[in-house]
Amino acid sequence: MGNQPLIVLSEESQRTSGKDAQSMNVQAGKAVAESVRTTLGPKGMDKMLVDSTGNVVVTNDGVTLLSEMDIDHPAADMIVEVAETQEDEVGDGTTSAVVIAGELLSQAEDLLDQDIHATTLAQGYRQAAEEATEALEEIAIDVEEDDDEVLEQIAATAMTGKGAESSRDLLAGLVVEAVQSVADDGEVDTDNIKVEKVVGGSIENSELVEGVIVDKERVSENMPYFAEDANVAIVDGDLEIKETEIDAEVNVTDPDQLEQFLEQEERQLREMVDKIADAGADVVFVDGGIDDMAQHYLAQEGIIAVRRVKSSDQSQLARATGARPVSNVDDLSEDDLGFAGSVAQKEIAGDQRIFVEDVDDAKAVTLILRGGTEHVIDEVDRAIEDSLGVVRTTLEDGKVLAGGGAPEVNLSLALRDYADSVGGREQLAVEAFADALEVIPRTLAENAGLDPIDSLVELRADHDAGDSAAGLDAYTGDTIDMDAEGVYEPLRVKTQAIESATEAAVMLLRIDDVIAAGDLAVSDDDDDEDMPAGGPGGMGGGMGGMGGGMGGMM
Repeated sequence: MGNQPLIVLSEESQRTSGKDAQSMNVQAGKAVAESVRTTLGPKGMDKMLVDSTGNVVVTNDGVTLLSEMDIDHPAADMIVEVAETQEDEVGDGTTSAVVIAGELLSQAEDLLDQDIHATTLAQGYRQAAEEATEALEEIAIDVEEDDDEVLEQIAATAMTGKGAESSRDLLAGLVVEAVQSVADDGEVDTDNIKVEKVVGGSIENSELVEGVIVDKERVSENMPYFAEDANVAIVDGDLEIKETEIDAEVNVTDPDQLEQFLEQEERQLREMVDKIADAGADVVFVDGGIDDMAQHYLAQEGIIAVRRVKSSDQSQLARATGARPVSNVDDLSEDDLGFAGSVAQKEIAGDQRIFVEDVDDAKAVTLILRGGTEHVIDEVDRAIEDSLGVVRTTLEDGKVLAGGGAPEVNLSLALRDYADSVGGREQLAVEAFADALEVIPRTLAENAGLDPIDSLVELRADHDAGDSAAGLDAYTGDTIDMDAEGVYEPLRVKTQAIESATEAAVMLLRIDDVIAAGDLAVSDDDDDEDMPAGGPGGMGGGMGGMGGGMGGMM
């Protein structure tokens, strides 16, 4: 072969190795964190996202921002996964998790420049995360599942700084009531809480219905509007004559024959309705369609019928009323029926809906959210989703932490003490981890227009003096006892954020070779066309050209 070079990669491939690869990934992660950093805390700002079709989303919810952005860099995608994991696990703390991940990468960058090996950093970060989780357990506050006051404070804390803040006390009460209603032996499935968004009115008009609201109308005007003490049937099929599976042709030579065909169809539909009536049903919810003749017979029997009901609505109806869905009316019996004290068609904001209320044991509820515009109500919905997540987590775990940056300052001091017992260069990584956690109180101060250094010094002094619940009041700039103030976050929000951020940072730091099938970067022309000056979220100068790969992230 001589000295002839061996070419393994195609000409279109791009390879970045060593410190260049590490730098590129670190810059990508930091850019994602920077894009959401200004949204953190009670005085965080909102972002406006406009997609290619002109649809607008105005929000400061971390996971919504990151999922709506058109991110096209593999390292940046890994940081977005941190937010998605946080949302799936606990429902809140997505921005904190991403900001911590970005700061861990930023701290690591300085150590990499000092020739600290990436695996040493990874080991130190993992040790620090493990110690941090144990330290959080020690300062956690126990909460009883019937402590409505604390649960409402937790729900209100999750809404702070979001579109629902003006009515957070009312909404927090509704959220706690909703979660407690669907709780079953300590387990909470928030899928049983349906959120119905209604444009019109104000947020103050929002209410909780102990039961289910189906966004449908009764199929015939001849049916009753209202049924009291109603027996409810759920049919997971349709009330129509089934078509044959094979095409067939029937020659009719006599008008009597045609009449017999029609009579046979009517008789079959009549039998279906008779079976529903014989079972004692007053209301029937059908997954499929309902034949016009069947509608006529149902109206004659005084039965309210609703067709094309979504499977998710059927599940909630079954859980709320106790009804058992049947796939065929032939199988319907009295034992399959559920009960509701009231089933009625009502108008809400100009639309007709079916309200199923006064159920014996409301294991499925509906939260009606009102708002003046669609954008307002969408942001309130996101705030409610976060609140439902934190209240659910609190009921399941029974442990919370004081908020306002208090846990992070406490952990930072604890980890610096712990670092003294860690041998070798890992000690530097543990200290870097401690510094990284302080990004949360520092960012809270920055977003509130306060001096972050002064705020951090004051917080450290209070924690050194033994006040583990001292946090930053973003409105006054003072450090206050967050426990006494009723500002709480579930323990799992913090532990999950630290664990996810650490794993993502460690994974990116251990990459020393990036081999891409195509070019990760875009040309300057494309970047100028797609990226406004200053970049999204004020990231000074946009993301193009960031370590050879962030162009075209959004």
